[in-house]
Amino acid sequence: MMTEVEVKVDVLNDEEAWQLFSQKAGDVAHLEGIKPFAEAIARECCGLPLAIIIVGAAMRRKTKVELWEDALKELQRSVPSVEGIEDEVYKPLKWSYDSLQGNNTKSCFLYCSLFPEDFSIEVSELVLHWRAEGLIDEQQNYVDSVNRGIALIENLKDSCLLEDGSKKGTVKMHDVVRDVAIWITSSSEDGCKSLVRSGMGFSEISVGEFSNSNSLKRVSFMNNKITRLPDSMIQCSEASTLLLQDNRTLVTVPETFLQGFKALRVLNLSETDIRSLPQSLLQLNDLRALFLGSCRFLEELPPLGMLSKLQNLDLSYTHITELPREVETLSQLRQLNISNIHELKTIRPGIISRLSCLEILKMSHSGFRFRLKGEEDGQATFEELISLNRLVDLSLTLNRIPCDRSEDPSWIKRLRTFHFQIIQSQTIGLLRTHNKISDMNGLDLSQESIGWYWGNSSYLLSDRCQKLAEMFEDFIKSAASFSDLKSLKICNCTISIGRGGGYAVRCDLLPNLEVLELFAVSGLQSISELAGHLGLRFHKLKSIELRGCSEMKYLISCGASIQTLPNLEVIRIRRCDNIDELFNCDSGQNRTSDPVVPNLRKLVLEHLPKLITLCRHEETWPCLEQVEVVRCKHLRRLPLTNQNAGTMKEIKGDSQWWDALEWDDDQTKSSLLPFFHPR
Repeated sequence: MMTEVEVKVDVLNDEEAWQLFSQKAGDVAHLEGIKPFAEAIARECCGLPLAIIIVGAAMRRKTKVELWEDALKELQRSVPSVEGIEDEVYKPLKWSYDSLQGNNTKSCFLYCSLFPEDFSIEVSELVLHWRAEGLIDEQQNYVDSVNRGIALIENLKDSCLLEDGSKKGTVKMHDVVRDVAIWITSSSEDGCKSLVRSGMGFSEISVGEFSNSNSLKRVSFMNNKITRLPDSMIQCSEASTLLLQDNRTLVTVPETFLQGFKALRVLNLSETDIRSLPQSLLQLNDLRALFLGSCRFLEELPPLGMLSKLQNLDLSYTHITELPREVETLSQLRQLNISNIHELKTIRPGIISRLSCLEILKMSHSGFRFRLKGEEDGQATFEELISLNRLVDLSLTLNRIPCDRSEDPSWIKRLRTFHFQIIQSQTIGLLRTHNKISDMNGLDLSQESIGWYWGNSSYLLSDRCQKLAEMFEDFIKSAASFSDLKSLKICNCTISIGRGGGYAVRCDLLPNLEVLELFAVSGLQSISELAGHLGLRFHKLKSIELRGCSEMKYLISCGASIQTLPNLEVIRIRRCDNIDELFNCDSGQNRTSDPVVPNLRKLVLEHLPKLITLCRHEETWPCLEQVEVVRCKHLRRLPLTNQNAGTMKEIKGDSQWWDALEWDDDQTKSSLLPFFHPR
């Protein structure tokens, strides 16, 4: 339908669901002994009115507690044993499944039911599993396969068979939709028959669970409390996926257990406490993905080179000390995750460079450091990474900048995503909102070739680095424009820039900068000094944050180069002891009457003992929605009038400060009073 406006009709909340269920089930639902089961059954319907009505009506006049307990158990197992469920709920919902179009779309939907009830599935993880299963063309490159996976997910969301998960970048199934999917897979005759026992609290797997196992396509026992697996061969000759992740009490995988899973393409043992891997793993000749992330007691690997079709290997957060030489024979490997392995000290030369199909390499927070030019000592070198022509996603930690001034850094252009962490001391946390992250810690920047770093990063952090001003001079001389950089964070350093006036460059070195953060930066009296030196115009700047910048006297001087900050939405300033005004507009330059921050929405000011004014006396900020002022006892005016009070949502501050504020008229204060919340 060509709709102009779409309104989501949400499911019922718990109270509404219980009222509807009670109405259909009658007084019996309130009987002592039955009510706890009745409430649990109502919750199991997850707010879906159709399911609530059918189940409630089916339980009407049933006064035996045992019947209610049995109904709850069956619903939890996704078995449509309650009268009317299959015909009135499952079959109508299955119509959406039957209507799905496109290759493998139905299989992709059914795959989601392998994850536990109400589980938010990482989109990236789901696409990896689909790709390894062959549901997405495994011959496609990484970018194309991700795009295809996202298209499939959006198709399923449009059909109301998937919905957004609890976190960004996740999806989940409504519990009743998942029940329908499990019902389909438990009786499927089209090669998608599955055994789903995820998130059910099992402590062990019995052989009896695998009745008719030769017809099973997928098996999931993830998110349980399994302590042991059957020490016998399970005949699952057709199974392509086996999910055992997040069973923290699982210590051993018996040698015979995997011998019956000859056709496995996906094996997930991550987040278990296994100490070793059985040799029978090496007989899985079709295995495409092996997930061992967060197996915290895993210290050694068998010779994985026999897994010739392996495309994805996740060893993150394990305790291996050396990447086995046999890995170099994995000629089809596309993704290798060896991040957060602090004990990893050895990668021998040639292993990485022989992985010619590698598209993703994750090595951040690893104990291993690639050797750079002149450091060859029998370990892998950074040049091996440069030779990987298919690499599109790279994250790693280094001791210094990997390229000197004489080298061509053009190889970085082919990376769609990277995170370079170059540290010589303890680093601080990063916001992972960008896909090209660089962070430098404790470096002497005058000795490093850093221009390529700025020129190709979207997020850059400089922490405890020396001679930042000298580095800026190099940028100015080269007249470079770092158009990719959107977020810049400078911490714990001194920037000494001459205050003689004028502009060092005429072009804006950071034309697309959106976020600027300065923490514990000395040597600057205002951001304008830095802006003037680098020719910054801040046309696209959305957020400014200062913290602990003790020499700052004001934020920005409004003059010829910067008269307004048209896109600035957020200002946060904390513990800057000498700031007495935000915008210095007394420079004598010709100015418009427009506000300096016409689109500012959020203002946070904390512990600014000398702050007196924000802007010109007559100025108002028309879009301001949130204001938070803490320990700024000399600030007496806000850029608010009765005209823009309608946009305000919240003002936080001390009651004493609020009472001392000065207003143009009493009506302004009274109209803003409902939005004031004392701290």
